[in-house]
Amino acid sequence: MNPGTFAQPRSQPWVDSLRRIAPLAWPVFIGQVSVLAFSTIDTLLVARASATDLAALAVGSAAYITVFIGFMGVLMALAPIVGQLQGAKRLPDAGKQVHQALWVAMALALLGSALLAFPYPFLALSRAGPEMADKVRGYLLALAFSLPASLLFTVYRGFNTAVGRPKVVMVLQVGALAIKLPLSAALVFGVPSLGVPALGVMGCGIATAVAMWAQVLAAWLVMRRDPFYEPYQLFGRGLDKPERSALGQQLRLGIPLGGSILVEVTGFAFMAIFIARLGTTPVAGHQIAVNLVSMMFMMPLAVGNAGSTLVAQAVGAGDGSLARRLGWHGLLLGCGVAAVMGGVVFFAREPVVGIYTQNPLVMAAALPLLAWVAVFHIADAAQTIAAFVLRAYKIVTVPMVIYVAALWGVGLGGGYTLAFNLSGNVPAALQGARGFWFASTAGLVVAGTALSAFLWWVMKRQRAAAR
Repeated sequence: MNPGTFAQPRSQPWVDSLRRIAPLAWPVFIGQVSVLAFSTIDTLLVARASATDLAALAVGSAAYITVFIGFMGVLMALAPIVGQLQGAKRLPDAGKQVHQALWVAMALALLGSALLAFPYPFLALSRAGPEMADKVRGYLLALAFSLPASLLFTVYRGFNTAVGRPKVVMVLQVGALAIKLPLSAALVFGVPSLGVPALGVMGCGIATAVAMWAQVLAAWLVMRRDPFYEPYQLFGRGLDKPERSALGQQLRLGIPLGGSILVEVTGFAFMAIFIARLGTTPVAGHQIAVNLVSMMFMMPLAVGNAGSTLVAQAVGAGDGSLARRLGWHGLLLGCGVAAVMGGVVFFAREPVVGIYTQNPLVMAAALPLLAWVAVFHIADAAQTIAAFVLRAYKIVTVPMVIYVAALWGVGLGGGYTLAFNLSGNVPAALQGARGFWFASTAGLVVAGTALSAFLWWVMKRQRAAAR
């Protein structure tokens, strides 16, 4: 970002906001779609292998996401810290924060890999049968080797996003997808002519591990050779020793941030684990529906990332007015696009589900879950973008409290009550997987409304303080 970024004319505020947000949002969108395509490829391939493998993928993915996303959230504290340092033009200090984040990533990788290698709590919650449990264990063991690479790349991604350079991240993510696609196909179905056996869902995990480590190696080479990184002084002195003050700053921000993301993700990941109790077909249908809405989620995620970067840099540069305008415009833009996307998918849901599977039982299980997709997606966009903008201000504790109440309380707790008819008088239309999806939609509406209102209140207070 050049020195004159914060002094541009503002006679057309909406046009100016779009011009700032779009160049940062579209590479994030493509990159994150590439990341999600890992799961989409796995879902499409495994759905053609067997319903048991697809159910194991749903449970295994829920376990992996629970571990990875929570730890990734802790590392995401790097982005607002570096963003504000970037805005203040303290580039060597931003580089020092990257070194400290690497120590955090390595510590989390040790713990997370152990949890994935011994997934007994997740298997107990899902009450998986012996065949499914064996498949889940094999899949998660492969992902235990992938997790360290994923967390290290999270540091790289967070740093590049914060300094306004998401395109290089996008290129690396697309490159990893190019490795993942043929390797997954070969390992899931086998290549008899080469002596490669059909590994089913475990093959997906192995392919992910190979692709992620290749991606990390490529990221290291880029940072070593690209002169863009020289002002940050990332190399030439080895890895900095852990510093209590820097680590404390990252953890004070990262732990509640990671908690928020963990609550958000487990609110949906545990749906798969509980739905697995209903049988193979319901959880297979849920896996298709959740993969589709996850693909749609990449749009608000991209807008939120772009908005957060711009707001953090504006705060660091001391331009509070610009920070407020970009944050609020990003929220309105994301919700508007989400309304269009949600409506299109709602009306086209039957042919879209047909892309995933032609199994009539699985299709029948998936289609009712998408009845709420339009409202679900708009509310998801609102809560995501509002939370990202608040992170740019280093406000993370209140959002975590909101997530606990809305996504665990209303969403997961309410869904469990409906799905398993705990009260004894739940209508049949809201029992089973449909109950979870109805309650999750309601929880997202609560979270989106509360976070947007809180963001408005924060901006109002800052505007008053600036007068």
